[in-house]
Amino acid sequence: MRIRTDFPYETAHEDIRIAMPDGTRLYARIWRPLTDDPVPALLEYLPCRLTDWTAPRDWQRHPWYAGHGYASVRVDVRGHGNSEGLPGDEYDVTEPADGVEVVNWLARQPWCTGRVGMFGISWGGVNSLQVAALAPEPLKAIVTVCSTDDRYDNDVHYMGGSVLAAAMHARAAAILAFVSRPPDPLFAGDEWREMWLKRLEAVAPFIHTWLGHQIRDDYWKHGSVCEDYAAIDAAVLAVGGWHDPYRDTVLRLVEHLPADRVRGLIGPWSHQYPDRGRPPGPAIGFLQETLRWWDHWLRDADTGVMAEPLLRSWISESHPPATSYPELPGRWVGEPAWPSPHITPVPYALQGEPVIVDSPHHTGVDAGSFLPSGNDADLPPDQREEDARSACFEFPVTGDPIEILGRPRLTLRMRLDVPYGQAIARICDVAPDGASTLVTRGVLNLSARHGLERAGAWPPGASEDVSFELNGIGHTFPPGHRIRLAVSSAYWPWIWPQPGSAGFTLDPAGSRLELPVRSQGTTEDKILFEEPEQSEPLGVSSPVTLDEQRPERLVVRDVAKGEWRLEADPRAGGMRVYPDGLEYTEEALETYTIRERDPHSAQARSDWAVRLHRPELAWDVRIETRSELTCDAADFIASDEVMCRDGDEIVFHRTWERRIPRMAG
Repeated sequence: MRIRTDFPYETAHEDIRIAMPDGTRLYARIWRPLTDDPVPALLEYLPCRLTDWTAPRDWQRHPWYAGHGYASVRVDVRGHGNSEGLPGDEYDVTEPADGVEVVNWLARQPWCTGRVGMFGISWGGVNSLQVAALAPEPLKAIVTVCSTDDRYDNDVHYMGGSVLAAAMHARAAAILAFVSRPPDPLFAGDEWREMWLKRLEAVAPFIHTWLGHQIRDDYWKHGSVCEDYAAIDAAVLAVGGWHDPYRDTVLRLVEHLPADRVRGLIGPWSHQYPDRGRPPGPAIGFLQETLRWWDHWLRDADTGVMAEPLLRSWISESHPPATSYPELPGRWVGEPAWPSPHITPVPYALQGEPVIVDSPHHTGVDAGSFLPSGNDADLPPDQREEDARSACFEFPVTGDPIEILGRPRLTLRMRLDVPYGQAIARICDVAPDGASTLVTRGVLNLSARHGLERAGAWPPGASEDVSFELNGIGHTFPPGHRIRLAVSSAYWPWIWPQPGSAGFTLDPAGSRLELPVRSQGTTEDKILFEEPEQSEPLGVSSPVTLDEQRPERLVVRDVAKGEWRLEADPRAGGMRVYPDGLEYTEEALETYTIRERDPHSAQARSDWAVRLHRPELAWDVRIETRSELTCDAADFIASDEVMCRDGDEIVFHRTWERRIPRMAG
């Protein structure tokens, strides 16, 4: 990593408030080059508190862009951080509408040329797409990283129509804690407490809404740009990582947007900006790459960025299973179009007699984190124990290596004797010594077999063929290895079990796996990236404590009860001390429990504790939240609690108890 200090421009930054049409003021931080000439503006817009939570990350990139001649702007969504107003639902109609107003405000400033770009990762990447779909005239280009075009099926809520247990519950619990944080009096002034109390009165657990929409209805279609790709006028650089759950968005964007204003980039990365150096690598000079994009679309400079292949992607070489990799072996390849002329769907017929697939409900404890971010225990360990709880079909690799790029597709001939069930498929790379490395996976809630917009019970005793895609991947299977397809009926805690689930019978006759096989010897342009580069860090310190750090992922088995418990520490950040004196502490623990043969025993719990402390202001605020989700055959049961203290005073305490009927979930 190169820390850059010698920029073409000297820079300065200031904090301001941008007024919305209803008078609500959004808190913004602007880094600008010191020049008398107008410059293009870049916007990063999300709810994650620019004065503390994302500040270290922001200082890696916004000053860098300013040093290269852009006004780089970071804005908090209304109701978050030091912005005024009340928090809304995830991606509600107000958020992108405010984003449009901010884009137009930037374009009107005398220091701006009138051209605006927008970028972001995760939430910030999603609302970059959403604002682009509203097509404000000044917005000429965006860079969207680890984001989703489909809020229902490619986010943290549902997968193949199944409830994403760990992802949905963990996200809802984290948002409940985060939205309960107060404005900072250093920036919000004496109004901070009144703003905070008004926000707290508006807080409600998102899990209630998300579980209230168990099929892909209008609630999820709102904000899903896949509903109308043609609405996006801005040029789109879509970026993802093969270890990020949202990577299929990149493949869809390069397929559906006009080739003269879209490019895709998928590396080996997790849910991170590709320059941060978090495992797995290799990292790239992502800021330099995006500068080529901005200079082309916002300055009309000939940077050659549109001469790059439509899709640049990393294809990993075979590697042994591990929960973290500093770098993965592999290479970059380029595709001139998507679907690519270099790729052919190759069918592999399943062999054998019909088999009953009735996996114990703890199948999935070795799935790894749904949203890897570079932690030590993020990725799936050796899959042999998971494979033993699944029905497996193998295809030996002989002769040349088999290289795949894209989304595998699986067709299964199945019989169910109960109305509900789900199928989970994993593709693993099995080495000669038996080690099983997970390559990709997919899920189908069998009630969604005829479409995610409907829920249809399976006629007990009936047989049907069902098809679904697995997540996209780039991977090479070498000769002497085996391609293993593992099919299970459970995948906890990724997937919430179906009520009364009793597995299914799988008939290999008529079942097949289609792999997107890339041609051997394909001519490729040499794809190169510069080394990672960032601006000088903010200077946040993390005091070392004597407390023993608990395991990142711990699996506990109660043999007598047949009960399994997974404890996951999301590594929320511990204590951080900022240069302005703020002491910020976060701790979290997620717990997932289930009995091997009882689908109604599933339980998810998430506990958060957040403290914000400014000794010089005698300001000491604490937030504690508890979120639990259980079920019976008829309902989900959600239980949530928030307690907030200002010093020793409890200023807010509320609990919620909600039963939500199980429709498709």
